[in-house]
Amino acid sequence: MRLLQALRAPGPGLALHLPAHGRGRGLPPVLRQLLAAPPASWDLPELPGIGGPLEPHGAVAQAQGEAAQLCGADRCWFGVNGASGLLQAGLLGLAPPGSRVLLPRNLHRSLLHACVLGQLRPVLFNLPFDAATGLWLPPTAAWLERVLEQAGPLAAVVLIRPTYQGLAGELGGLIELVHRRGLPVLVDEAHGAHFGAFAPPRGLLPAPALAAGADLVVQSMHKAAGGLGQSAVLLQQGERVDAEAVQRGLLWLQTSSPSALLLASAAAALTHLHSRRGARQLQRALGIGTRLRQRLSTEGVPLVANQDPLRLVLNTAALGISGLAADTWLIERGVIAELPEPGCLTFCLGLVPPPALAWRLSRRLRQLDAALGGAALPAFQPPPLPLVAEPELPVGQAWRAPSEAVPLADAAGRLAAEPICPYPPGIPLLIPGERIDPPRAAWLARQRQLWPDQIADSLKVVA
Repeated sequence: MRLLQALRAPGPGLALHLPAHGRGRGLPPVLRQLLAAPPASWDLPELPGIGGPLEPHGAVAQAQGEAAQLCGADRCWFGVNGASGLLQAGLLGLAPPGSRVLLPRNLHRSLLHACVLGQLRPVLFNLPFDAATGLWLPPTAAWLERVLEQAGPLAAVVLIRPTYQGLAGELGGLIELVHRRGLPVLVDEAHGAHFGAFAPPRGLLPAPALAAGADLVVQSMHKAAGGLGQSAVLLQQGERVDAEAVQRGLLWLQTSSPSALLLASAAAALTHLHSRRGARQLQRALGIGTRLRQRLSTEGVPLVANQDPLRLVLNTAALGISGLAADTWLIERGVIAELPEPGCLTFCLGLVPPPALAWRLSRRLRQLDAALGGAALPAFQPPPLPLVAEPELPVGQAWRAPSEAVPLADAAGRLAAEPICPYPPGIPLLIPGERIDPPRAAWLARQRQLWPDQIADSLKVVA
């Protein structure tokens, strides 16, 4: 079978993509031992002694309680549908049907799906934009205060920290603003599980979202810890969240037959990350990432300043190369990055970065510049998004409605029938039910001239 052959094939020369365990190098020792046991001996159901994420007794319940203590949370639930499933369950636990929830434009699509499933009304807020790289930046407290003043009545607020590219603004002030209005905060910390690790090097990583006061936090164990794909945790603290409502959301959206292996992966990854041995592993990785950044900067390689040393973001626009073209060129030479974008290319170093990383990556990036580099790309133009926007038609209704494809030139004034994400990483310029105003239609037409392979020449609109 082709899939099995692909999984058996040797890895690329330099794998700098997720999962963060680096093709097994960073797996927790206990998880490595489990995977070395007789094949499939760990493929077990919710036996009485094991239980499941929603069961009050059993090994899973005990592990969740221990994980909550490690993280300083009141409750912890393991998930086997990735951070996606836990974000959805958390949002459904915070907001009843028909209520309005505030979401940033760089939301993960699972939150939009949760709005459909829970009949919620998404209120999207725009973010600061960096014209040099084309990246959305974290909001400041002053920015969020303006958003909250315009947003109207809300049931909950979602914040994201860190971003895919390791950008992590100050979180405590944002959460305090929301709490002053009596609202709960769900933080998508999928890429920041290591922020809360045991005894992290002082000053190298921001404080975790729980310490900043978040009510619900979702962490992916494969994006920033040593867990297997799809393993994640949902953490809860304080009195603003009804734990029973969250459990109900988990019941609706998680499988009734969770993988014991993935549950064990979540427990092992979190426990290891918060142990002294895990802290030493993280310190070594952060040191490698910091030294790599210093070396590349000394060599004149343009990098995006961020707050996570384990996310290296190459500013390809400064080299005169799109991140998409740079990614293609590097893949052909055995270097696999995580996220290509028009102006950037993100590399994930993982908890155990590849050997001789600094020399190997430096050499390839110099070759990339020599092969494709030139004058810097023009500044990126931010899409003309309002600070706060709400779809005119309910998202679920618009997404299910009869639709038709119309040319970009004829789309202005129509209602979007599906999310419109011009290029990676998928920040929605429009969501189903939003009106395609003339400025956004014109912006899309201009972007299509720049990125014809990334933007279609037609849009689906509500018929």
